[in-house]
Amino acid sequence: MIQTQSQWATLLFLVIFLGGGWIALSREEVSESASAIILTEAPIVGYLAPDFTLQTPLGETIVLSDITAGAQGQPIVLNFWASWCGPCRIEMPDLQQTSMKYNGRVAVLGINQGENNQAITQFGTEFNVTYPLLNDQNQEVNSTYQINSLPTTIFIDANGIVREVQIGIITKAVLEDRIEQLIAEAE
Repeated sequence: MIQTQSQWATLLFLVIFLGGGWIALSREEVSESASAIILTEAPIVGYLAPDFTLQTPLGETIVLSDITAGAQGQPIVLNFWASWCGPCRIEMPDLQQTSMKYNGRVAVLGINQGENNQAITQFGTEFNVTYPLLNDQNQEVNSTYQINSLPTTIFIDANGIVREVQIGIITKAVLEDRIEQLIAEAE
């Protein structure tokens, strides 16, 4: 039995030694001409939300930092959506009702994922949406915010700090709870 343990120890040492040698020999050096890796901002809880400027289908320009700027800054609910997204359609009536309930105390913004103005307008009309639906035609904001699933809702406090990222359908109760928290922090 001692001989078997000794053989296993020798075998393990040999595997580790050969594995380390293989790693050392197969390693590639990074050349100076290799392109630099560019890191982008992302909506990380506790950090400043990346700023953006988008337009509504009617041409109104919305700048995120303008909403949180100054003493009159408001909390923001960013909702990333698309008209073809079934879960987005399910939560849209709750977002609309909540935006009306907290109108003037919280800004709700709907950011569309790459559709044209006509699709955005038709969707807004279908659901009687009164808050701004923004056109992210080139999906630059979707990319900056690293939106991989729809719907995604991001809660931003009155100072522009991301407080929560909610992926998937959000219920009215959760939406109102998070908004109440944002309002309480702002007071």
